[in-house]
Amino acid sequence: MKIFAHTRWDLAPVLAAVAHLAFDVYLIVGFESRPLWLSAVLGCLYAVSISWNINSISHNFIHTPYFKPRWMNYGFSLLESVAIGFSQTYYHWVHMRHHSGNSDRPDEKGDTVDLLSIYRHGRDGQPENVWSYTFLSFFRDSLGDIHKAIARNRPFDAAWGRFELYFFLGLAALALVYDWKAVLFFVPFYYIGNCLSSLNGYYEHLNGDPDEPIAWGVSSHKSFYNWLWFGNGYHAEHHYRPRTHWTKLQALHEQIKDEQEKNGTHVISTCHALGFMAKENRPSELSHES
Repeated sequence: MKIFAHTRWDLAPVLAAVAHLAFDVYLIVGFESRPLWLSAVLGCLYAVSISWNINSISHNFIHTPYFKPRWMNYGFSLLESVAIGFSQTYYHWVHMRHHSGNSDRPDEKGDTVDLLSIYRHGRDGQPENVWSYTFLSFFRDSLGDIHKAIARNRPFDAAWGRFELYFFLGLAALALVYDWKAVLFFVPFYYIGNCLSSLNGYYEHLNGDPDEPIAWGVSSHKSFYNWLWFGNGYHAEHHYRPRTHWTKLQALHEQIKDEQEKNGTHVISTCHALGFMAKENRPSELSHES
């Protein structure tokens, strides 16, 4: 029986997801035996790991599910829900809305197709401030609305998404019983991790062109970043051809790079999470490009 749907290279993100879940468990189980300063250091690593998983393992799984048998994909979706701390199925729906709008600007009613659009809460057609986008996005999702939207066409998936959410909350409750101090200690890092994911998403589209498909996203072609984040740096390429497997994004870039340059695809010299440090995002550099 064929296990992997695309390539055996998907074993890498699968094992990484298992390692992430094991790390989450260790944070709670080993809390009492560690000095507080070490738990704080691990908490920072935990925050980064949430953004890393969401934007690499979890994200690629949405577009190119790793397994051939459907039950294995549902099982992995549950594993990811526990590892990242929210329903992978719900995230799938929100992310596909993101691709429907591609960080679109508000319409005449002030609404956007993409619920994650950096323009959705901006003013005068400009992107929202990076600070508010980073720290408020976590509170903007309506789980009830997401569930209803999925249930309209895929009632089983909606039920599975709710099960993923309840399963995670059940495990969190057990963790509270096991060591409530550990859980409360890491809650702020959980929030920071989701903020880092929003920060990552902000610079994946800042200075992109919502009206030009090949320039919808913003790319970073740094090799180490793309190795560690399973191709996430090729974000413009991904939005242009979202069904391209993460192992083939570099090849896609080589095929379309001349067209990208011609159409003004924005590329930064840092990873997306450090986009505020990228010289390509400075007003002086943008004016020069124009």
